[in-house]
Parts: sequence; C-alpha cells; structure tokens
Amino acid sequence: MLYKTRGLVLNTINYSDKYVLVQIFTESFGRITYMVSKSKGKNTKTPKSLFSPLAILDLEVEHQASRDIQRVREARSDLFLYDISGNLSKTSMAFFLSEFLSKVLRDTNDSQLLFSFLDQSVQILEMTDKSIANFHLVFMLKLSHFLGFYPNLEEYKENNLFDMINGEFVAYQPLHKHFLNRNDSKSLSLLARISYENMHHFVFARQDRINIINRILEYYRLHLYDFPALKSLDVLHELF
Repeated sequence: MLYKTRGLVLNTINYSDKYVLVQIFTESFGRITYMVSKSKGKNTKTPKSLFSPLAILDLEVEHQASRDIQRVREARSDLFLYDISGNLSKTSMAFFLSEFLSKVLRDTNDSQLLFSFLDQSVQILEMTDKSIANFHLVFMLKLSHFLGFYPNLEEYKENNLFDMINGEFVAYQPLHKHFLNRNDSKSLSLLARISYENMHHFVFARQDRINIINRILEYYRLHLYDFPALKSLDVLHELF
C-alpha cells in the first residue's frame, strides 16, 4: 500500500548494482529502511542526490508491516540544504549528527513530535548565520528529552558533582563510578541556559567543549544499549 510521509535521511548503504538502502526517520512510521533505485536520468522519481545526510524529503512509499525493508516510489526535497552542502562546518556538522542519529534513533512511539524537532533543528542549522560551534551540544541535550533520559541541569550548586546514572547534580560522590568531576560538572551546568537562539553567545575553550561532548556521549552510552563510538567525532573536534 502506498503512503505519503515526510522523512529525514540518516544514511545510505550500497545494496546492489541497482539499489541502495537508505535509513530514514519518517514522520509517520519512525525509523525505516528503504530500498531506493539507483536509476539515473531526468525522469527518475528518486534522484540519488536527494538522499544526503539530514535531507528532509517528501516521500511516497510502500509500507507493509511484514517487511523489514520498504520501498520509496517517489521523493522530492522539502527543504533545499544549500548552506549545509556548501559550508564545510555545516557539512561536517550534518555528517556528525546523521551518524549520531543513526546510532540512537530506534523504535519510538512519538515519531511525529520527534520528527518536528528534527525538522526544526535542520532548518535552524541551514539558515543560521551565527556560529554553530555549540549546535551539537544543544541538539544532543534536546534529543535526550524525546528518548526519555533528559538530565536535570537546573539544580546545580557550587562544587556539585553530576551523577550520570540518575541524571542530576549531587552534593556528595555517588557510590558508583559514573559521575563527572567538579570542573566538568560546572561546565555541564552552563548548558541549562543554552538554546539554538543564544548558542553563539556561549564561548568554550576547545578542550572544554571536547570534554563536554565526550561526557554527553558517555551519558548516552549509559542510557542506551549498544551505542558505539562515532567515526565523525574527530573531524568535529578539529573544526570546533
């Protein structure tokens, strides 16, 4: 049966001489693997160039619950990513976020709300002319809300430690090893005030930003099963 839905491209994998497999997070069905034809020419309804990382697409798809792999019949761009594709910093950010989302987006019951957040985030990344050095920090923290383990960053007091298991600041060292030291905890507390609107006002030393990113990723690994290292992270560290 054919359906219309919007979707965000996560990644593509070569499947055969004729097809690629594309991981797409859709507004209607959540995360789905689609088979897409490699056929070229002006009459193709699924141009390969559309399926770039974080591309937002209008799709006509087959969807059968009994299938692990569905098919895209037609695809059109819903948002042209001119700046993301032409700006090295934004391109690198898109590759990192698409890899990150490929690892953390799994089954979800709130695909429409989550898709709305992803759509809005990509639009902001495309349109902003301010610094995006902190964009991924905001993105990863906001995303954790939809995944069910958003940390409580509001209750920080001087010399508190961040308990990564319970997602909160504490006055005394926890009985487990998964907590941040006082310096990293203080840096993390600053993120309670950061947003897409004001992210360019927050200035972190390069090593401090690296530490924060690594701690956020560690937090994800504690709350998600089988979350591997990200290959694109080193590139992001070099740029920001």
